[in-house]
Amino acid sequence: MKQLLLFTSILMGLFCNEARADGFETATQAVQNMGVGWNLGNTLDANNQSVTNISSASYWGQQGLDSETCWGQPTTTAALITMMKNAGFGAIRVPVTWYNHMDSNGNVNAAWMARVKEVVDYVIDAGLYCIINVHHDTGADSNTSKHWIHASTTSYNNNKTRYENLWRQIANEFKSYGDKLLFEGYNEMLDEYNSWCWPSRSYNNAENGYTESIATASYNAINNYAQSFVNAVRGTGGNNVNRNLIVNTYAASSGGRWNTHCNDPLTKLNKPSGENNHIIFEVHTYPNISNLNSAKTDVANMFTDINSYLKTKAPVIIGEWGTSNVDNGSDYANNRTNMINFLDYFVKKAKDNNIATFYWMGLTDGVNRSLPAFNQADLAQTIVNAYHGSISGYQFPTPDDFQTIYTVNYTQEWSEAFLYGDWNRTAQSLSNYKGILVEMEDDSYAGKLQIKVYGVKNGTNPDGSDKFKEQYAQFASGSSSTMVTFDASILGSTFWGVTLQTLSGAMTAKVKKVTLIKADNSEISLSVTSAWGCTVTSESTPINTSIQNLQPDMSKTDDAIYNLNGQRVNTPQKGIYIRNGKKFIMK
Repeated sequence: MKQLLLFTSILMGLFCNEARADGFETATQAVQNMGVGWNLGNTLDANNQSVTNISSASYWGQQGLDSETCWGQPTTTAALITMMKNAGFGAIRVPVTWYNHMDSNGNVNAAWMARVKEVVDYVIDAGLYCIINVHHDTGADSNTSKHWIHASTTSYNNNKTRYENLWRQIANEFKSYGDKLLFEGYNEMLDEYNSWCWPSRSYNNAENGYTESIATASYNAINNYAQSFVNAVRGTGGNNVNRNLIVNTYAASSGGRWNTHCNDPLTKLNKPSGENNHIIFEVHTYPNISNLNSAKTDVANMFTDINSYLKTKAPVIIGEWGTSNVDNGSDYANNRTNMINFLDYFVKKAKDNNIATFYWMGLTDGVNRSLPAFNQADLAQTIVNAYHGSISGYQFPTPDDFQTIYTVNYTQEWSEAFLYGDWNRTAQSLSNYKGILVEMEDDSYAGKLQIKVYGVKNGTNPDGSDKFKEQYAQFASGSSSTMVTFDASILGSTFWGVTLQTLSGAMTAKVKKVTLIKADNSEISLSVTSAWGCTVTSESTPINTSIQNLQPDMSKTDDAIYNLNGQRVNTPQKGIYIRNGKKFIMK
């Protein structure tokens, strides 16, 4: 009897899947059902170039699987995606960069495709919508980074075959997946002059230039790439015949009213031919919120223009959004009241206009993704509350729900681990902060460690390196913690980094907690990362039983190492693992 029921269940599943393949959600239905989304940014899209000459064979396939962590984010886990689902998010956009994992013909490395599939499965298995795309294969060129896809006739003619081959491989890999998986053809495609907002804006270094021939060719290229993307995917058959596909405006521009050409990217984007109910248009936006009323006015105008110029052709998502300083964190640190107010307004306005939104990358960042926890839980709650009308029943774990011990292994005299900031030196106004509290695991560090705070630049050292104002504090005998009160008379008006420095050469230190104290006495929990001359690992244990369900159930006690899928690992690489029932990070 059990066998008969199982057989019947399988037949019913096959029948339902077949029926579903013939009746995919329309694009409008998908956008309506996504809810609020989040970008898994700086992860599968992260990339570094040692060769920037696109005509060189060495430009292609420059990295291995370690590219996922090369911009400082940890290896993605299923637990992170489960956390986003439990917090009330309905969709995850997974940006993916491909050039560094494929040959010059667009043939993708099998291991990379398998890793992308693994992350997609995390999202789909959690019951969320998932978008994958071709991400930093497009973008603004610099001296250290060149992109192979541009909005120009030359780029399209040179790359059409390679581009279509890439999308056929992606489409074939996922052709059996259901309608919660969507493909996005390209990210922020610019002309060959790196023009934002509209093509030819930066031609001949013009600030707001416009050259009709360049603009026309660029819009034609955008539409040609969009058509090639659609043709390649549809041609693979299976569920891809009806899969919802996404194409972006030029530069993913959302328009504007400060120049007569701002809305051209909206009006010039065509729906690919042969398409009806399974195409979505995408734009991005990052308003400046220093003047909140002005930002809200700009957003209201943006939605009006999107409705007028894009939604008349296809439904729309905002695939990336945030505030103008969302990446460097200064809006969150220094302008949080405006930020929370703006996020609430933006999500409600988008929902009123039936436009799905995907917040860019913040909310959970760095080591917090490994716990997993929200280091900006108030922002996550604001977004979810604005969409759902409540946060009741949703979970927002924070680092305080975990006990994390950071082990710093110093290899030489004066080497340092970052407690705050990094060598990029994003300065913060000293008037916004009081100091930093560091708690060690025990009281054995007197005379062995010191806290070092970097202030404003103060000239140049004899060897040509930067010289900064610095404040120091050592641990007292018999104390496991120390508080450094920032001193403006020493540091100047800003600080950009705080490190834990060894005074005893090679040694091991265990850090229990680091807390940045703001001027209003609010606290920010920080993580420990390597600066130079040391390695940092960490072990985290949930101390809040309500978040236990976010963690994989791995109660191994034989000192063996397992990955988060329960598979034993003999030689762990960078990533998150389980040993003796506890999670640790290998960096």
